[in-house]
Amino acid sequence: MASPSTALRVKELLREKSWTTKILAEKTGMSESYLTHIKNGTRRWNQDSLERLAIAFEVSPLDLFAQRKQRTDDVKSNVTLPENTEVGVKVQVIPVVGDIPSHPSPYNNQIMQLTTGYKDLFIPVSHRSDVSMFALKLNNNLLAPTFEKNDLLIVSPEVWTRSGDIAAVEYGTETPVKAIVKVTYTDDFIVLESVNYKQAPIALLRGKDHFRIIGRVVECHRNFVE
Repeated sequence: MASPSTALRVKELLREKSWTTKILAEKTGMSESYLTHIKNGTRRWNQDSLERLAIAFEVSPLDLFAQRKQRTDDVKSNVTLPENTEVGVKVQVIPVVGDIPSHPSPYNNQIMQLTTGYKDLFIPVSHRSDVSMFALKLNNNLLAPTFEKNDLLIVSPEVWTRSGDIAAVEYGTETPVKAIVKVTYTDDFIVLESVNYKQAPIALLRGKDHFRIIGRVVECHRNFVE
């Protein structure tokens, strides 16, 4: 049985198109039996079937997900519809967490997911291949107006953070602090600025003060509702 976060909107799209499962089978080259399982959520889709369905329905792969409309209407994405099934569309399902993992990994992210109350909650992202990505749920407005309560920040540890980027970081020697900040590099300092500029910048001495990048914020999904 597909989880709510990975179920597809096949039934809904069939109604919108006034298609039968047989018609969809002809358009995708997949069997009616398999499509019936996908439609009813009794069997998981794979990458190839997702691509074929997106092309048949003429939608982006992200728009196939059942909770897309409720959760990620304003996701920033440059997804374009492939012209044929030979063009790969990478869709990855990543965990939602309530705090920044100190050392992101598939295992550590799911531990953070459990300990912060988001068990079994995942969202799809496209054109990303970082297996350590996580979606940080904002539970307050401390980062407003740049980011607001209920936004999901997609953080990728593998993406290089350049000067001026917003990232999840850890700093401080005695009691390390994890935060979402704008990072600026100079010859002698690493300057951390609040994303809403409401707090004074913090200047860390390069090579002496403890500092490390946990991951760069690569996307923001607006007003995520569970």
